[in-house]
Amino acid sequence: MAERGQAAVELLAALPALLLCGLIGFQLLAVGWAMTLADGAAEAGALARAAGTDSEDAAREALPGWARDRVDVSVRGGRVEVELRPPSPLPGLSERLEVSSGAWVREPGS
Repeated sequence: MAERGQAAVELLAALPALLLCGLIGFQLLAVGWAMTLADGAAEAGALARAAGTDSEDAAREALPGWARDRVDVSVRGGRVEVELRPPSPLPGLSERLEVSSGAWVREPGS
C-alpha cells in the first residue's frame, strides 16, 4: 500500500515540471511557426514590390488573421522587413521572442 501512495506523491511532484516542459515545447513550436509565417510574408511583400504594388499590404495579407495585429512591416528601397510576435500564453514573453525576416528585390525600373 505504501508504494502506491509514494507513486501518487511522485506523480504530483513531477506534474509541474512536466507541464513546464510542455509549455516550453509549445512556445518553441510557436516561435518556429511565426518565423515561417514571417518568411512567407516578407517574400510576398518583395514580390508585390517587384510587381509595383503595395508591399506592406501584400505582406500583411500573406499572414493569417491572428498575426496581422502582431506584425510590423517596413520597406526601405527594395528590402521588405517583417517583424512578427509569436502567440504566447505569457503576454510579455511574446515581445521578447519576436522574430524577423527580410526579402530583397530589385526596384522596378532599375
